[in-house]
Amino acid sequence: MLEEKYTLNNGIEIPKLGLGTWLINGEKAKEVVKNALKLGYRHIDTAEAYGNEGEVGLGIKESGIPREEIFLTTKLVAEAKDYETAKKYIEESLNELDCDYIDLMIIHSPQPWAYVNQSDNRYELGNLEAWKALEEYYKLGKIKAIGVSNFQINDLKNIIENTEIKPAVNQILCHISNTPLELINYCKDNNILVESYSPIAHGEILNNEQIKSLANKYNVSVAQLCIKYTIQLGTVSLPKASTKEHIEENSKLDFTISDEDMEVLKNIEHIKDYGKSSIFPVYGGKI
Repeated sequence: MLEEKYTLNNGIEIPKLGLGTWLINGEKAKEVVKNALKLGYRHIDTAEAYGNEGEVGLGIKESGIPREEIFLTTKLVAEAKDYETAKKYIEESLNELDCDYIDLMIIHSPQPWAYVNQSDNRYELGNLEAWKALEEYYKLGKIKAIGVSNFQINDLKNIIENTEIKPAVNQILCHISNTPLELINYCKDNNILVESYSPIAHGEILNNEQIKSLANKYNVSVAQLCIKYTIQLGTVSLPKASTKEHIEENSKLDFTISDEDMEVLKNIEHIKDYGKSSIFPVYGGKI
């Protein structure tokens, strides 16, 4: 699985499986990245909002893996809704990561975090300003592909209809019990690759008896079933893991979920009270 890739709409290849690094900080983030790369991962996902770009960059450098073999993603802070602010944060990411280029940089959210799901304002003009800055760095070769995160259909239309370069990806919350098929299909129809963050639902899904039963059927863990599910949807999967054991387990996906079981998983009941637990970010999904 670690060798399998998709091709973005600009011809760049991206590994189907990546390592998410949300809530992994300091020296731990560096070691996690080094461990993942040692185990064969070649796709690392971070963000300015995670506060660990410096450590992720160090992990890449100290891994000994050539930079050109690694696909590195980071995210433009959600508050950057004007051109100059966006440019400033792009430069900060390049400096923090200490690299000559970023493989993929995406707008982290169409709304600033303080207003996520708290306002009808979708910041259309602000997102166009941020996109203009990303386009500039893309043309300079400092970013190899540009995209968005947490964008809904109308947010995507705003970018597609008013800018020069179409988003290469839309990174969204997608997992068993939360599969936004209308949004996924819209992205596919417009040649925008979907990336699934939190494919294991922040861990809340691990004790679901119906999912456990299906995982047992395939002789895999619930986490492996969840990750494979998002990949079989045709999306990139970005599970977060901090131990060598989980990082390695998450990459062992040499099985295929049947079409019938995929339909079952698409229709599993939404987790009750999902999003109210302390592990879910109250500031609107900064992951």
